[in-house]
Amino acid sequence: MDRVFLDANVLFAAAWRPDAALRRLWGLEEIELLSSGYAADEARRNLEEPAQRGRLTRLLRRVRLVEAEHFTLPRGVRLPEKDVPVLLAAIDGGATHLLTGDREHFGAYYGQRVAGVLILPPAEYPPLGPSPGTETSPAGA
Repeated sequence: MDRVFLDANVLFAAAWRPDAALRRLWGLEEIELLSSGYAADEARRNLEEPAQRGRLTRLLRRVRLVEAEHFTLPRGVRLPEKDVPVLLAAIDGGATHLLTGDREHFGAYYGQRVAGVLILPPAEYPPLGPSPGTETSPAGA
């Protein structure tokens, strides 16, 4: 079973619109969705509308929140300080995958396993795959 950690920008995009394509993650069988309080708080801060924050709250009911238990990145990994808790929570939470749209900071690690966690943009997570004709949401988180 995949244990999929969702970065703040994925949570944000899923809550942005009621028909957001990323909401398909919540309907997949045989996966456990993970995130952290840190990522959830960041997504919530960036959502402007009460309806969006309400959608996020409902989505988070099906997400197990995990937190980092250590504070040192694996050797050779370099991330801005704000992204360190995300990767460490994914590692310490036992995630098999980290889905993030943060190409600027995580892009160098796309397709790579870091301490056992495969880092991918959401569209490359195999059960989602690209959907023809789907609109993308802003990556404001």
